Amino acid sequence: MTKNKKCEAPGIATCNSGQALLETALVLPVLLAIILNAVNFGYFFLVALNLEAAPRSGVEYSILGFATPASSALPSGASVSSLAHADMAGALYSPASTPIQVCSETACATAPCLNNFGTATQTAKCQTFGNTATFPSPDSDPESPAFVLHRVDVVYTFSPLIPGTPFGIALLPASVCSSSGGTITCTFHRQVSMRAMN
Repeated sequence: MTKNKKCEAPGIATCNSGQALLETALVLPVLLAIILNAVNFGYFFLVALNLEAAPRSGVEYSILGFATPASSALPSGASVSSLAHADMAGALYSPASTPIQVCSETACATAPCLNNFGTATQTAKCQTFGNTATFPSPDSDPESPAFVLHRVDVVYTFSPLIPGTPFGIALLPASVCSSSGGTITCTFHRQVSMRAMN
């Protein structure tokens, strides 16, 4: 009968043939948790960047309504919200039901299109599209009535790509994310306001 020569080599006090396997088994869960947290953190910033562009392009389109050659080309509230949804659709998951509020003089459904018309505090009327959400009241422009403040609000709620609280630990310090029942949800509210001459 032959003995295992690995464990009897000179200078080796004990047999350590399973040490690398044990170290891998101990380090692999920590390494995977770090990698999966990095993936969720990257997705968080991808959503944040895409939500910056959507309301900005919507409010720009709303203001450009004054520069169109025909009054029939003025953008409606539905077309402004459709443009914001289209901006989100290229990069975000299921943005079709995202609540969007359009406050604009050109995008209002029925005339008169300004609240407090003829006063120094007139504001654009608002329309909400998509699911219901709570939006702040529109502000009046500091130079009202010569200028009107147009605004587009977007509220987008999402869950990280990889579910589970251990894989979203990097997101929990963010004020827009919360954890309940082992799932993390993040809600972004983006608002862009621009001025248009009345």
